[in-house]
Amino acid sequence: MSNTHSHFLKEMGITEWTHKDATQKMPPAQLADAKLPDASTQVPMQDKVSLGNWWFFGVPPQGDAQILFQNMTRVLGLDSQEWSWKKPTDPLSQLRAPDNGLPVVAFAFGGSVAQKITGEKDPLPQLRETILALNAGSDEDIPVVASFDLAHILSKPKDKSLLWQDLLLAKSVLQSI
Repeated sequence: MSNTHSHFLKEMGITEWTHKDATQKMPPAQLADAKLPDASTQVPMQDKVSLGNWWFFGVPPQGDAQILFQNMTRVLGLDSQEWSWKKPTDPLSQLRAPDNGLPVVAFAFGGSVAQKITGEKDPLPQLRETILALNAGSDEDIPVVASFDLAHILSKPKDKSLLWQDLLLAKSVLQSI
């Protein structure tokens, strides 16, 4: 693994990483003692089963924020059919879950975005680590997880681990639907 990839993983709080090819080449005795990566960080594409759809609310990222976002979706194991950007200014009543029958989780980048799509008034520190609901006025509740916007993360890299925790919370919500 390149030094850059290692740096990104460390910033997201992933400290133990073993490449899947490394475990396939190990003798059986060493393989049993090897620390394997968490299943959420590495899934071979042929074995991948989609958990659902992700709706990312906020301003679509540009520049370094776009690179950060691409790294996030890659580490989460999402392909381009499993996520989409939504603008918080779009009418929420027009949002419809995809026809694939899979559940949806919404992820709000920034406190003002989370407030807009959920109707909540609390600031981001109180909204984080809480499962909110999309204020779409529909019969089905779409869970929302609020986190920092990507510009904040780029200006305060120490908060990347908190963003990663929020992403893992959203993933666990999606798994439990």
